[in-house]
Amino acid sequence: MKIRKAVIPAAGLGTRFLPATKAQPKEMLPVVDKPAIQYVVEEAARAGLDDILIITGRSKGSLVDHFDRNIELELELEARGKSDQLKQIRMLAELADIHFIRQGEALGLGHAVSMARKHVGDQPFVVMLGDDLIDERVLLLEAMIAEAERVERSVIALMEVDDPSLYGCAQVDERDGELVRIHDIVEKPPRAEAPSNLAVMGRYVFMPDIFEAIDRVQPGVGGEIQLTDAIALQLAATEVYGYPFTEGRFDTGNKLDYLRANIELAARRDDLGPGLRAYLAEFVRREGLR
Repeated sequence: MKIRKAVIPAAGLGTRFLPATKAQPKEMLPVVDKPAIQYVVEEAARAGLDDILIITGRSKGSLVDHFDRNIELELELEARGKSDQLKQIRMLAELADIHFIRQGEALGLGHAVSMARKHVGDQPFVVMLGDDLIDERVLLLEAMIAEAERVERSVIALMEVDDPSLYGCAQVDERDGELVRIHDIVEKPPRAEAPSNLAVMGRYVFMPDIFEAIDRVQPGVGGEIQLTDAIALQLAATEVYGYPFTEGRFDTGNKLDYLRANIELAARRDDLGPGLRAYLAEFVRREGLR
C-alpha cells in the first residue's frame, strides 16, 4: 500500500484575521515571503505525495492562480535576468499534480473532506489543514505515512496542549511502536471533561472507510459535519491510531503563533537571519525584556 494523495481543505473564511482576510484568502497570508499554503503543499511533496486536491470556496481564485503558470511574469523575469526568482516561480507548478474543487457551502471540515471522495476513490490519503505549518526539520508526515502503510489503518497526529477544549481530543491506550491506539475522540470537550490533553492536530492519514463514517455523522451546530465525529464512528468499526509529536507546529490561524512562525522561520534563513537576530537582541535590550 503506497499513499500518494493529499487533500488540503482551504474553504474557510479566515474571520480571525479580519480585516486582512476580507479580500484575500487566509491561506495566502505571507509567512516570511511565501503564502502559508505553499508551505503545506511543499511538505506534501517532500513526503512523496504527488497528487494534491485543494478544497476551496468563494473568493479563493488567488489560490488557483498561485499554483498555475504565469507566462507573462516568467518572460519578464527571464528578460531581466532574474534566474533565481524565475526558478522559484516555475517550481510552483511542478511541485505535484494539483487539483481544485469548490465547497459550495461551509458545512464543516468533515463535509470538506467528503468533497474529495470521487478524487480519492478507494485509496488511502492524507488530509492536511492549511492553518497548521510543520517545521520542515520535523519529519512528521513522512513518519505518519510510513506507520499507516505498516498497520493499514488511519493515523492521526496528536500533541499535548494546555487547553484541550479548543481542539478535538483523544483518549488513548496501548502503544504500537511509535503509535498509540485511540480509544475515544471528542470535539472540543469542556476542559473539565476532556479525556486527556492530547489534541488532534492538522495532519491525518485516512483509510477510505472514513467516507462511510462521514456519511453517518449527524450535523451539529450550524449544520456542520465534524471530522472528529466521523473518526469517532470509524473507531466503532476498526482501529484508529494516533502519532504523538512534541514540536515544530505553527498554528497560523492564531495571530500570536502566526507572528512566531514568521520570526522563527526568518531567523534561521541565511539571507534574513543575521539581521533579524541582531534586531531582536537589540529590541529585547532596549525594551528591558530580560
